[in-house]
Amino acid sequence: MKNKLDIFKNAQLLLDEPEVQQLLSYCESLEDELVEFKFEKANNKELIMLDMLKEVVKSCADIRQQEMDHERFGYDLPDYSEAIQNLSSYIFEMNRNSRLGL
Repeated sequence: MKNKLDIFKNAQLLLDEPEVQQLLSYCESLEDELVEFKFEKANNKELIMLDMLKEVVKSCADIRQQEMDHERFGYDLPDYSEAIQNLSSYIFEMNRNSRLGL
């Protein structure tokens, strides 16, 4: 599954458009519903944690790839503070929604 922000990596200006913001918000709500569905289907917090950890690992791999691309082409390395903040928010939201007890 592709990170929704990766779709706009070559058109960052589109992220400021209200319709794109609305679409991203809708994607987030669908992701939340999917996680809730997985939990209801399995009723197993371990599966939710596993799914969350897979997403975190995938995001980290994506960031590493972006970093290598930046180094390869001589671009300045990006500021990862927003990525870290988003990752933290994702984990806390999953914890709250799924009552994982982290």
